Amino acid sequence: MRKLIAFDDDTLDKLTQLARDRMATFQELADEAFADLLKKHGIPIDLKDALRKSADLSKTATPKNARSKTGKAAS
Repeated sequence: MRKLIAFDDDTLDKLTQLARDRMATFQELADEAFADLLKKHGIPIDLKDALRKSADLSKTATPKNARSKTGKAAS
């Protein structure tokens, strides 16, 4: 999907130069920047990140003194 984003001339020049210096495309810079922004706010970037975050949440939601199948409290 394409979206139009406006940059001032100075910012665009600096981003273009950064892309040249890193031998990357402008799109690669944008992908990296948006991935970092999503990560900063705790939003999963892809399915792998979503599953990892879900697994971490389920581990923390499990009570520490959960009963085992025998009915005895775990020690």
